[in-house]
Amino acid sequence: MKKAIALLVALFISTPVLGASIISDTEIQSVIGDLIEPVVSAANLDVARTKLHIVADDDFNAFVMGGEDVYIYTGLLTRIKTPNALRAVVAHELGHTIGGHMAQLSERMAAEMKRTMLIQALGLGLMVAGGNSSLGAGVMAGATGIARQSVLSFSRDEERMADNLGLDLMVRANYDPKGFVEVFEQMRDMTGYTETKINPNNVNHPLTSERLANVREKIAGLKDNQKYKSDKQIKPRYDLVRAKLIGYLDNFDRVKTLYPYSDKSDAAIYARAIANMRGGNLSGATVGAKTLVSRDSKNPYFYELLGDIEYKYGHYDDSVIAYEKALEILRSAPQIETALALVLAERNKPGDKERATELCKKSLLVSPEPMTYFVLARTYGEQDGRFDWAMAEYYVMQKNMDKAKQHARRAKQRLNPESPEYIKSNDILKN
Repeated sequence: MKKAIALLVALFISTPVLGASIISDTEIQSVIGDLIEPVVSAANLDVARTKLHIVADDDFNAFVMGGEDVYIYTGLLTRIKTPNALRAVVAHELGHTIGGHMAQLSERMAAEMKRTMLIQALGLGLMVAGGNSSLGAGVMAGATGIARQSVLSFSRDEERMADNLGLDLMVRANYDPKGFVEVFEQMRDMTGYTETKINPNNVNHPLTSERLANVREKIAGLKDNQKYKSDKQIKPRYDLVRAKLIGYLDNFDRVKTLYPYSDKSDAAIYARAIANMRGGNLSGATVGAKTLVSRDSKNPYFYELLGDIEYKYGHYDDSVIAYEKALEILRSAPQIETALALVLAERNKPGDKERATELCKKSLLVSPEPMTYFVLARTYGEQDGRFDWAMAEYYVMQKNMDKAKQHARRAKQRLNPESPEYIKSNDILKN
């Protein structure tokens, strides 16, 4: 049981990035990708090149790097209750991108560092020339403070600009900019008392009260007759994504508090079923998953959950049926393909390992993940040199180059030098 749980969680939480882990989940990626696409397009960025990363971290945070990589923290997703509020957060972050703020901040920091060094050199000169060490030391200490305040002030100005640009993006995408009001009201409720104790000149963001007042003023100046797009279609999908994250990441007591048994919504049943599965209550989890399937037989992710539960039971045949049904609806879903490959590799009926290998290779073409390489290694078996190559790739993605090279060396000893796996193993050893 514990082994099955560990493998399923590994399928869900994947590559370590920036000191945290990235969630690998077809449903979450699909829903959040659809949700933010309008503001990405409004920013004149290439939607096809945009990569969404869900960071497994409880911080209320999001950021964009290079205009193409959007990072959203699970702490934000589980707290933001509406699609439009989340869209506003991403619009703000894209405001930084189109405003060129990261490059400007880098230039400002470099300029302030140069200015600080000149002032500190002056301070040292005073100490040497005048013999007054306290005067020179005071100038040097003041230089650091001046640079810090300059950068903080610049950062606050950029945050104000990003709010304004993000609000414009929302309007351009034809979504209600009041999503900003919702976010800032929630932030105020979370940190309002703390902010009353803060010196606004000592932080890199304007105070939430100021930001809230600013967006309200901007929205008041917009046309009253503009009709915004509705989130009626995506809201139920977003509710399921939040429930899924809470079910996987929170303890069962919190899940029951957020989704009590009196709540009969799909999202509540989804969260409780996942939490029950994690806690070992497989009968309760099964009832929940089958209830969801009976309510919506065309939702592939309900079958995915049922497949997860049946796998934990050791009911490999039923698990395969459920995963195959999910893939029949979705056609392409790398994470579910990997999960099915894992079950097939363990069931090991005639043809299972060949099918599992095919699924892993298909998944890797679309979305390379460490767990897929791990499952691929299992489909080959330890007696096959390709096992070591796949494990080498697994450890490369886990940033463990010592073990990666250990397996790559073993792979080279066991593989035909002309095989693709031999060549790839040799490439790993060169890095």
